[in-house]
Amino acid sequence: MQKTNRSISPSAFLAVAAIVLIGAAQVFRAQSGPAQPESKTTIVKSDAKKGTKMTDKVIKTDEEWRQILTPEQFQVTRKAGTERAFTGELLNNHEEGVYLCSDCGQELFSSDTKFDSGTGWPSFYAPLEAENVEEKSDSAYGMKRVEVMCSRCDAHLGHVFEDGPKPTGLRYCMNSVSLKFEAKK
Repeated sequence: MQKTNRSISPSAFLAVAAIVLIGAAQVFRAQSGPAQPESKTTIVKSDAKKGTKMTDKVIKTDEEWRQILTPEQFQVTRKAGTERAFTGELLNNHEEGVYLCSDCGQELFSSDTKFDSGTGWPSFYAPLEAENVEEKSDSAYGMKRVEVMCSRCDAHLGHVFEDGPKPTGLRYCMNSVSLKFEAKK
């Protein structure tokens, strides 16, 4: 019987090692006892720095969000989904008022900055207050974009692009299901 000399490639070794480590972590977690119950809604006061607006951070579990949001809202705002173009109820809204976060009610955009971008989603050239939205790099689906989120509850709102009108040159392309509209009184 002839003996063969087989060696494992470094990439195959790393793949096997990763699988073993993941399995070990799952076993360790299972042996650590039952998971702690997820916390109820938490509002965390942020530290107010001189000259900035203080906001309360809203923190909920996925289950708590599911209880108050529609399935489409949950998919879009909590899982960074996107509603189909030209289907949102706020796309053709031309009333004066304020657009709020659908999840926590924070004021995000004014009807004064809304414009028809032709993209199929409500678009704005500026947020109501810069600190009410957060932006982060998003490279999902092989595209480089900037994700826009509510700074109070981290709801995914949409993306911002640099092809908007003056005076900012920005297009905040938002999902209708991420927003609620409050008409001017």
